[in-house]
Amino acid sequence: MTDFISVTDLGHEGLASVIELAAAVKTDPATVAGSRNRQTVGLFFEKPSTRTRVSSEVAAVDVGMHPVVLKRDEVGLGSREAVPDVARVLDRYLDVLAFRVFDHSHLLEIAEHAQAPVINLLSDLEHPCQAVADLQTIAEHRDLPGTVLTYVGDGNNVAHSLLLAGALMGMEVRVAHPDGYAPAENVVAEAARIAGVHGGAIEVGTEVDSLVSGSDVVYTDVWASMGQEEEAAERARVFAPYRVDGRLFGLAADDALFLHCLPAHRDEEVTHEVLEHERSFVFDQAENRLHAFKAVLLHLTA
Repeated sequence: MTDFISVTDLGHEGLASVIELAAAVKTDPATVAGSRNRQTVGLFFEKPSTRTRVSSEVAAVDVGMHPVVLKRDEVGLGSREAVPDVARVLDRYLDVLAFRVFDHSHLLEIAEHAQAPVINLLSDLEHPCQAVADLQTIAEHRDLPGTVLTYVGDGNNVAHSLLLAGALMGMEVRVAHPDGYAPAENVVAEAARIAGVHGGAIEVGTEVDSLVSGSDVVYTDVWASMGQEEEAAERARVFAPYRVDGRLFGLAADDALFLHCLPAHRDEEVTHEVLEHERSFVFDQAENRLHAFKAVLLHLTA
């Protein structure tokens, strides 16, 4: 068994297999229903969530696992109790440990002290389960290798996982960001290295129009994530030129897809017009969080 802390933990073949499995269980969920009977998964939420909480809990039940949901105040990760101690205790109760945390280093520490597979439900560095659902959604409409995906906005955890996942699948991933909000240099360098192996490409810059031009997929996220509320006003000013509106989306390919990991702040990072566009697949994308998490659970417990 392995962990799923970074999307790169799966490698090219593993990621391709999980995306294919997610598509299969979406088409015929009965094939895996109850297949992990009597296994358990801990779902720890240091940060609240809608899609992650519901999709992961329902996915676990659908494959026969018993989910145990823990909230921040019930555990006190790193405050009430040391991270290694939490990991070692939960490891004796549960078959899989899944954590949504603020600090990515806590995930690494948990994995170091637990034998069970550890899943990253979100950290400040990556959002790998989201990236699996994103690529599953794109694959429903076009082959992944060679697809040009442009992410517009903050170089955050979502951008990081898209860079790495897209590189693994031979995609061209572009990130258009305001000055000072670029994705982490080490993540970009690793994505570029992986892309070189798998025939993809990586491009990061501030020129949003040129980066969106001709893209097959346009993707954005909120300008201020949870924990960045004090920066919201300044970010709104800085990110305003990066709003995905009809003009910007119109620079993409005629059959381009629009994606957003949600929740969306309508008429901030994306206009209502684009979010409700006939080529917006954000709610398919949200649904696919369920199927993608099933596939991740099945892959790690095979």
